[in-house]
Amino acid sequence: MFAFENRIWDRNETLSREDLESLQLARLRQTVERAANVPFYRNALARARVTPKDIRSLDDIRRLPMTVKDDMRNNYPLGLLATPMEDIARVHGSSGTTGKPTFVAYSKGDLDTWAGLCARFLTAGGLLPSHLVHICFGYGLFTGGFGLHYGVEKVGAAVVPASSGNTPRQIMLIRDLGAQVLVSTPSYALNIAEVARAQGLGPDDLPLKFAHFGGEPWTEDMRIRIEKELGLLAFNNYGLSEVIGPGVSGECAARNGMHVQEDHFIVECIDPDTLEPVKEGEGGELVFTSLTKEAMPVLRYRTRDIACLDRAPCPCGRTGVRMGRIVGRTDDMLIIRGVNVFPSQIEEALLRVEGAAPHYVIEIDRPGSLDQVTVRVEVLPESFSDKMSVMQILHDRIDREIQSITGIRVKVELAAPQTIERSVGKAKRVIDHRAAKPV
Repeated sequence: MFAFENRIWDRNETLSREDLESLQLARLRQTVERAANVPFYRNALARARVTPKDIRSLDDIRRLPMTVKDDMRNNYPLGLLATPMEDIARVHGSSGTTGKPTFVAYSKGDLDTWAGLCARFLTAGGLLPSHLVHICFGYGLFTGGFGLHYGVEKVGAAVVPASSGNTPRQIMLIRDLGAQVLVSTPSYALNIAEVARAQGLGPDDLPLKFAHFGGEPWTEDMRIRIEKELGLLAFNNYGLSEVIGPGVSGECAARNGMHVQEDHFIVECIDPDTLEPVKEGEGGELVFTSLTKEAMPVLRYRTRDIACLDRAPCPCGRTGVRMGRIVGRTDDMLIIRGVNVFPSQIEEALLRVEGAAPHYVIEIDRPGSLDQVTVRVEVLPESFSDKMSVMQILHDRIDREIQSITGIRVKVELAAPQTIERSVGKAKRVIDHRAAKPV
């Protein structure tokens, strides 16, 4: 049934449904009390006419106000703190539409909780204290690198904090140090496989046995391809910084959906239009309420991620509901090499550059294993020139501005005035070729 020993990190993962729901209810009341310390939530709860005493059953969660990304932007930078600043141990952030990140804060207790949640899915995915783990996520405001790093150390395994980039060097480190576990985005794992193959290396030349991938959606076909090319078992995990980071859910040895850590989060699956629960097994927008976060609790956060939930028993013994792969989003956010990017960010960058017109098209492709973004932008008539040196200066300014705001490098193509198709309705700014291609 399992490809390796089924191991469980802590007893809460196997609580009976009755005990789990009792714990959830007690923690939900505490979370509402904590959230009431935040002016935003205090006002939202007052408008909803809900107090902690009104939470008598888990069904009462639907009486609570919802939280959306804009609520965090509107309370920039740390207006949603529920604890004094002196209790904050760390701040992370994710990209936003204005060039400023959406910040999330952690107390020391939050960091310990977060490490434990990551330890759960890492253990479920084969990690042992004797392993060496190679982490290719970037270390910085992005929660992926640090979240997995401290989860690995919580298990007792060793970490190589390689960060991202310089793939030949990554391969050298993996081989020379003998890493058994890889942590990265799935697309970067394919890039590692391609570069290794170009060096004449096959799966047998790499010591990797397990991999834990997150940061971007990926298909089952991609899992099969990665496993074949790198000679390992690949596991999916899910998280988002607004809720805590990686560790919200992860696969077990059965690899049939990701177990939501329900003693720490309540998950709902709703119709994004009606906001009503979808039928069992149907896809809907995931909504999360934190149950144990101290510094920045979140009530009914709308993730915009579309997936389905499976409450059938799992042979691994864990009782947390399983969520399927993310199949799409309800908004226009793009995930490029694990980084969240909004078309409006690119538009903002273009508008900052004198000489660039507000007419552009974003094309996304995956010719190999990594996403490539091309931004075609018109040049204003008065700035258009037949001198290559003049156009190169404009090109470079646009390139730098886009990277400054989005955090990613794109291919910039300058278009002559009036050459990008106009639309009488809503302009089609994004052309995503990835969905039309098999992995």
